[in-house]
Amino acid sequence: MEREVRWPEIAAMARLGEQVGFDSVWLGDHLLYRDDVYGARGPWEAWTMLAGIAASTSRIAIGPLVACTSFHSPAMLAKLAGTVDEISGGRLILGLGAGWNQTEYRAFGFPFDRRVARFAEAFTIIRTLLRKGHIDFEGEFYTARDCELVPRPRPGGPPLMVGSMGERMLALTVPYVDAWNAWFSWTGNRPEGVTPLRAKVDAACVAAGRKPSEIQRTVAVLVRLPGATGRREADPSQQVTPLEGTPEMIADGLRGYAREGIGHIQLVIDPITEASLEALAPVLEELDAHPDLR
Repeated sequence: MEREVRWPEIAAMARLGEQVGFDSVWLGDHLLYRDDVYGARGPWEAWTMLAGIAASTSRIAIGPLVACTSFHSPAMLAKLAGTVDEISGGRLILGLGAGWNQTEYRAFGFPFDRRVARFAEAFTIIRTLLRKGHIDFEGEFYTARDCELVPRPRPGGPPLMVGSMGERMLALTVPYVDAWNAWFSWTGNRPEGVTPLRAKVDAACVAAGRKPSEIQRTVAVLVRLPGATGRREADPSQQVTPLEGTPEMIADGLRGYAREGIGHIQLVIDPITEASLEALAPVLEELDAHPDLR
């Protein structure tokens, strides 16, 4: 989180992003960061904000990058996703992950242990409710007895995306998801950093009996623009060199990801302002000349 942003500015940036030609807008699903350098900070609650953005826009896809399955009961998270998908007119992409930031778990009272095992049960409930509308489930961590999702969102529910490169997480999700996502620090914020991650996902696809081409590849990319103050990463080891320069240089850098098989990029923009979105409009125009990434 770079700074505290109020709703009017968030809504304005979402509408501007849609206007200048972005294909999607994403929100992190976090509750609280705290460290000795920056103190306490945090964003607004993600699902409430996604609903507001859905109602304030008409074309752009929206999604959490990614929704932490620990923060709600899984049936309730499916209900939230179905509702936001309805408000948006079927524009939600449901990114899911197991969470990692122990500070917010402790502060808000969520168990931090065995997160992958908990995710496995949550994922079963969420995907089954969204795709089939009904589940009767009793697990070690979660229960959804004779649960129905009514009214139903669009047939089959929103597309599912997993935000993890862990082997266990991939084995759990690759049989079912429509896309996978890698954070910019996992690739070193460089196209060549995609190669080992792509190979890992492709191997998981083969093991699950799916063609790698059936799952869209997405990555986050850190972009620095004038006025940047630097992102406050929770882990200093995640610091990377941002993509920056002229619109042509940034567009060329993004095309490098397309050559690595990436079909969708989430730009992590520093600073996150309306001026930055306007500054990126020429980048989108450059990419329109090579639509394989758009």
